[in-house]
Amino acid sequence: GTGADNDLYINQAIVFIEDAIQYRSINHRMDSRSLWLYRWYYSRTCQWILSLTITLILALAFIEKPSSLTVTSDVRYRPPAWNPPCGLTESIELLCFLVFVVDVSVKSYLVGWEEFWKNKWLMAYILTLIVSLADWIVSLSFFCTENLRIRRIFRPFFLLQNSSMMKKTLKSINSTLPEMASVVLLLAVHLSLFTMFAMLLFARTKDGQQDKEWVVYFRNLPDSLTSLLVLLTTANNPDVMIPAYSKNRAYSIFFILFTVLGNLFLMNLLTAIIYNQFRGYLLKSVQSSLFRRRLGIRAAFEVLSSLKDSPANAQQPYVSVGALLRVLQKVEMDCRCKQAIMRSLKISSCDHLSAAQFQKLFEELDKDAIKQHPPSPEYQSHFMQKLQFAFGHPYFGYLGNVVALANIVSICVVLVMDADKQPSERDDFFLGAINCFFILCYLLEMLLKILAMGLKRYLSYPSNRFDGLLTVILLVLEIATFAVYGFPHPGWRPEFMGLLSLWDMVRLGNMLIVFRFLRIIPNMKFMALVVTTLLDLVKNLRAFAGILVVVFYAFAITGIMLFQGAVVPLGNTSAVNTTYDNGTLKCGTYEQLEYWPNNFDDFAVSNWNPSLFPSLLFTAYLLCVNLICRWAKIYFVAWWLISSVIWVNLFVALLLENFIHKWDRRCHREPLSDIEYQRTVELMFRDVLEEPTEEELMEKLHQHPHLQLCR
Repeated sequence: GTGADNDLYINQAIVFIEDAIQYRSINHRMDSRSLWLYRWYYSRTCQWILSLTITLILALAFIEKPSSLTVTSDVRYRPPAWNPPCGLTESIELLCFLVFVVDVSVKSYLVGWEEFWKNKWLMAYILTLIVSLADWIVSLSFFCTENLRIRRIFRPFFLLQNSSMMKKTLKSINSTLPEMASVVLLLAVHLSLFTMFAMLLFARTKDGQQDKEWVVYFRNLPDSLTSLLVLLTTANNPDVMIPAYSKNRAYSIFFILFTVLGNLFLMNLLTAIIYNQFRGYLLKSVQSSLFRRRLGIRAAFEVLSSLKDSPANAQQPYVSVGALLRVLQKVEMDCRCKQAIMRSLKISSCDHLSAAQFQKLFEELDKDAIKQHPPSPEYQSHFMQKLQFAFGHPYFGYLGNVVALANIVSICVVLVMDADKQPSERDDFFLGAINCFFILCYLLEMLLKILAMGLKRYLSYPSNRFDGLLTVILLVLEIATFAVYGFPHPGWRPEFMGLLSLWDMVRLGNMLIVFRFLRIIPNMKFMALVVTTLLDLVKNLRAFAGILVVVFYAFAITGIMLFQGAVVPLGNTSAVNTTYDNGTLKCGTYEQLEYWPNNFDDFAVSNWNPSLFPSLLFTAYLLCVNLICRWAKIYFVAWWLISSVIWVNLFVALLLENFIHKWDRRCHREPLSDIEYQRTVELMFRDVLEEPTEEELMEKLHQHPHLQLCR
């Protein structure tokens, strides 16, 4: 009937608009039951359950065998870890797999059979689940005693496939690889040539005392290549060149040329190529996101124009304002955008909207998120108005910064004076007195600002919330100190009482005061620009962090399977300057430097810092005896290429892009004092994006597998 058709069109428009808001594809089933299932699947509750399941299955690596539940990772002192009984983590895993089965089933049904075969991510999702379930069954059949669990390596895929932005980022990285490969190949040629030069320069001679460079670093081709590769990371600089330099200073020319060509030219050239290429592919990705948004809005217009209350004799399709208001009431979207669209509809005098007018209304989604601060209170008293003007003036904030600087200077003076004193020789009276004085100053400043600005306006500024929270914490800590130890007085050195000693509590208060000094950042324009750039990266570039988690996780699991138990303690001894001849440890080695906590015995330890590349390479390559560990260098070189070479340069490229974008905006527009602009990744490129044409949108809509348009 007519009523049922109208309800279907309304529901279709709601889903299309929500797809446009979230940059989702509109190629899914459009019948009433499928629309209800689609909205349920993308509801906050359902997505929260899915995110929790992904987090849970990733976190299992910390508690399942080999467990990370030990106080220390040092193999010399680490007690036996608690390992869960067989079936505990496997039961949690099975529940997670069931959620993923429901997830992939719903996704596959909603896109339809024809689209399913075109979607490589869905097919990979199903294949990953099949392999994981098969490996899970194998684990139970061996009563959880097997060491090789293939399904653990595939777990990061569940995180990857659940984020559309991560998929786009991965696609952009994949498109950038050919250009990066050319520079990596050039690096390989650079390493190969200098390796041959090194083997010729530092060949073995008759005088064994002069062959230290050959013995330690350039004994054969693999050792020579490894030494120069580690030098490229600067991790063994200047150790690798010291024996040759002590023999003849002319050898330094070789190492200078290698470092200049490799680090200064090729590595920076790689950064430039990655920045240029990745920015272009990311721009294309954001362009496709804009196309999805415009397509979703246009699809909503087309289905709403099919309603029975639309004018039938019009030459062009129109949508009634009443129908759009019905849709907006049910759409899940940001309140700011919804209110802005409704205001525009009320201001407009027309009862029907054309396609261009309909699209223009929803351009509100593309605008900067603007946060306007509440107004200050209006006082009737002339005296209060003067106080409000004085304490609300920017100079009052500058005065607070001067007080904070004076506090920092006084703390530094006390720390320098007491640096070499024993705890029993310290007189904490001066430090306690100045802390009390400055905390009262901070409290007075906070109260006066609240008086001038009002509580709501005061709390609307992040810097004020930061100041206020630290002031309250400092005040509570100071009151607790006085309650336990009394007021400061000369010779104030009370004994340890409670959970913290006096010195610990004072030190905690001082650290908070130092942290509070960060309030000056918003007053320094260039520093504020740098900080906001970093904060925007943290807020908006979660997809890149997600892919980094995927890489870390996969390499950590692989490292456990390859090198677990490779680090064997030689005893609780520490050497300082020893040799191999007398049975002790050589200076600068893994054992002598006591890197025992850095190993691959559990998941938490395996998420190591990339800067540990040479020491871990030494461990895995020298302490292992099986065939796999002879090829350990391949694992670490692959990690270095992905994390340090590719990923760090990608991060630098994105940092540059964000900073340049903010710098350009700063030059072209002065920020308003009462307005804060919040940008997203899509809005970073908004000025250079091209709007899709009418023909492109309609052609794509006519290709929709589940939507039949009237025209």
